[in-house]
Amino acid sequence: MADNYYPTQAQKPKPTTITIATSASSLLRNHVSNSTQLFGLLTLLITWAISLVLTGLTVIITIMGLIFFAPVIILLSPIWVPSFAILFVFTVGFLSTCGFGIVVVAILTWMFRYFRGLHPSAGHGLPSKLIDTAASV
Repeated sequence: MADNYYPTQAQKPKPTTITIATSASSLLRNHVSNSTQLFGLLTLLITWAISLVLTGLTVIITIMGLIFFAPVIILLSPIWVPSFAILFVFTVGFLSTCGFGIVVVAILTWMFRYFRGLHPSAGHGLPSKLIDTAASV
């Protein structure tokens, strides 16, 4: 009976272990006032992490693609450069033609309205108004 009353070994307190998960959850509970904000913050963190992973994968795949396809690009560049030059010239020519066509239609529309007398009356006598204003100053 004396053995139970006086313990032979001193009782040691259990060491408390703080893991990253418990410290992170306690930090979140201290800074977030309700569960809606907690859910929003967790959603933001998860979305950020997924975006970061996808960005890293995209960069890695792009670099690997350039490494693997660089010999093909170098070998076929004598074919690609002239074809892209011709494609560029045709594209610039087409866009220039469209732009000039729009300008010609705008000029013809303005001339038609001017000769039919459909132009706005605010443009009449503009030089004389400038001369009158300059003379009065």
